[in-house]
Amino acid sequence: MIDRAELRKVPAFSDLPDDQLDWFLCQVHEVHVNAGEVYIRQGDPANAMFVILEGQMQARAEFAGEVFTFNSQAGNIVGALPYSRMTQFTVTSRAVTDARALRFPADKFQELVQKMPELTKRLVGLMSDRIREATRIEQQRDRLVGLGKLSAGLAHEMNNPAAAAKRATSQLRETLKCIRDASLELGRRPLTPEQKAEIERMEASFARADEPPPDPLTIATLEDELDSLFRSHGQNDLWELAADLARKNIQPQAVEALFDILDADTARAALIRIGASVDIANLLNEIESSTSRISDLVRAIKEYTYMDQSPVQNVDVVKSLENTLTIMNHKLKHGVTVKREYDPVPLLVNSFGSELNQVWTNIIDNAIDAMKGKGELRVRTFREDGCVVVEIGDNGPGIAPEVRTHIFEPFFTTKGVGQGTGLGLDTVQRIVRKHKGNIQVNSQPGDTRFLVYLPLSNS
Repeated sequence: MIDRAELRKVPAFSDLPDDQLDWFLCQVHEVHVNAGEVYIRQGDPANAMFVILEGQMQARAEFAGEVFTFNSQAGNIVGALPYSRMTQFTVTSRAVTDARALRFPADKFQELVQKMPELTKRLVGLMSDRIREATRIEQQRDRLVGLGKLSAGLAHEMNNPAAAAKRATSQLRETLKCIRDASLELGRRPLTPEQKAEIERMEASFARADEPPPDPLTIATLEDELDSLFRSHGQNDLWELAADLARKNIQPQAVEALFDILDADTARAALIRIGASVDIANLLNEIESSTSRISDLVRAIKEYTYMDQSPVQNVDVVKSLENTLTIMNHKLKHGVTVKREYDPVPLLVNSFGSELNQVWTNIIDNAIDAMKGKGELRVRTFREDGCVVVEIGDNGPGIAPEVRTHIFEPFFTTKGVGQGTGLGLDTVQRIVRKHKGNIQVNSQPGDTRFLVYLPLSNS
């Protein structure tokens, strides 16, 4: 039979009066658990508190597909606690070693509160610690899930221009070989200075043409006309060159001038070289465009994460919003139209690193999900009473009134199991409050708006 001396070894009971310890010991019964044996099962009624006297226990729980474990040892208190709203155990606990514990029934909690107020205070503190730890774990998981989504999207966004640049580089090698062979062929032919000058002029003119391509019908007509022109001069296998020149809107009359000053074989070599020059110009433009897109994404990532920058600084909210929209382009480009309405004067907010970007990311991500990936996203900034106001709206179905009052509560979510932790808007609210601002939401079918108010920077 356990006595006061052994109970006092548990920190929560160490300095409590003897009469309170005696009362507590009268309410409990001793539990012996063999190694590997389950003494708390997830889903069972949360009907007892356990004070571990000897041995080691391990709790295991699965949340949203992830498994978490928590170890407890002699001196720890586990299970249900006073004032907890838990009705069922959320973990399964088993003994790692042979263990001994005291089981206190939950239906005695009301008496415990009256008889042992100091212990009750400590148990409430313990419960608060548990809530904070659970919240920390969920927030960390939420951030990792968000990071995973952003990473996947950015990988896709970067892969497209990277693949385009790689493809263009590979084609450039083949085209350079083609222009080299054509140049060697032309070098073997006796060309007058006037003929060389005309070839060079035409080559520069065709390669420099950077007008938008004509419509498909015009391209098809030009291709047929150019191919007919080549065939009329005995060149029956230049249909690919005809297609390339047609896309550059090169007219048959311009090409005919080459056949007027050169024999057919020399004109062919000149045309192959000119066509290769046009291809090289196109491929260089594609490489430049692709690498510029990658560079823009890298810049946006650095600014989004505030890499290599001071942790606290004045942030232009429009620039912050645009970086976020760039990072989230993979979710926007498949059916979401972004409508911008920015205050023309830069609006600066004293911000903690990338935290404001987390606010925009969570709100925009929720808006896209609400619209099921198709609709209008409205982003607006303006001044009001010494604050910058960022309004992010969508034309989705709206938030039901009974849901609206709970959306900022921790762990509240309307998404399916494994699709959301319910910490996105809780995180948004905490960050906004940290910046001494506030957030409001107005919603009706077809028009939901989140308004974030942040104090304007003084400098």
